[in-house]
Amino acid sequence: MSIDVHQHLWTSAFVDALRARTSPPRLDGWTLLLDGEPPYDVDPADHQHRDTTGLELALVSLSSPLGVEFLPPEECWPLIDAHHDGALALGEPFGAWAATCHRDVDPDRLAKDLARGFAGLQMPATAVPDDRLLEVLTGLDLPLFVHPGPAAPSEGAPPWWPALVPYVQQMHAAWHHFHAVVRPRHPRLRVCFALLAGLAPLHSERLIARGGGGRGLIDPGFYVETSSYGPRAIDAIVRELGIDVVVNGSDAPYATAPDPGLGAAAAHAIRVVNPRRLLSRKESRT
Repeated sequence: MSIDVHQHLWTSAFVDALRARTSPPRLDGWTLLLDGEPPYDVDPADHQHRDTTGLELALVSLSSPLGVEFLPPEECWPLIDAHHDGALALGEPFGAWAATCHRDVDPDRLAKDLARGFAGLQMPATAVPDDRLLEVLTGLDLPLFVHPGPAAPSEGAPPWWPALVPYVQQMHAAWHHFHAVVRPRHPRLRVCFALLAGLAPLHSERLIARGGGGRGLIDPGFYVETSSYGPRAIDAIVRELGIDVVVNGSDAPYATAPDPGLGAAAAHAIRVVNPRRLLSRKESRT
């Protein structure tokens, strides 16, 4: 039985909240309307039926590219509350990441939400990490999941453009920002970066050439998950970071969990051992 740290599932509560809106992000039937992007037809089957065979835990998270976390508080919180209520009601094997409003930072509200049973907090990569929120996570010994945020419109770009360009750029920037700025202030914080952190770890040689450092110094509290990549990228990341910080993620329903292609022991580490270490509190890890 494996763990998937990265899935999306729009519950009926969240869908109803999106349909109740009169401005983007909103749903018109099953058509998603976002600022600056063409209408997108959501397949309802993607969010109504999910094969969880072989999973002991599947963590669902808010779709940060929608931009919900950056809405004004009076618009943001109803959507987040709907996500929270729906996700917590899914039942096994599902769990969930909490979300919070980044235009109305409320650490007390985050602490109360996390106490409901969330695995940790998801934050858009485009958000500036707020020390007050990170202190709540550290105090509760819960992890942070950094996920791509909204992508700026790019006129004439193909449909795959956001996933391949701005999402990767966002994760690349987040990886370096957390190392350079966040880690010195929060030495005990555990962080998981989506989509192998945009492959930012593979740029360590260029980092050194441009005056940075740290090659060969692995931060055991900074994890990367595998969504939308395969054996070649995973193998390269393992060669750079070691296997202990690589965790399984699928980004379902938009992709499937990859086969690491590194043998049974490595697959067990990525799918079971490492995710448990990411998600477990200190007393469970010792």
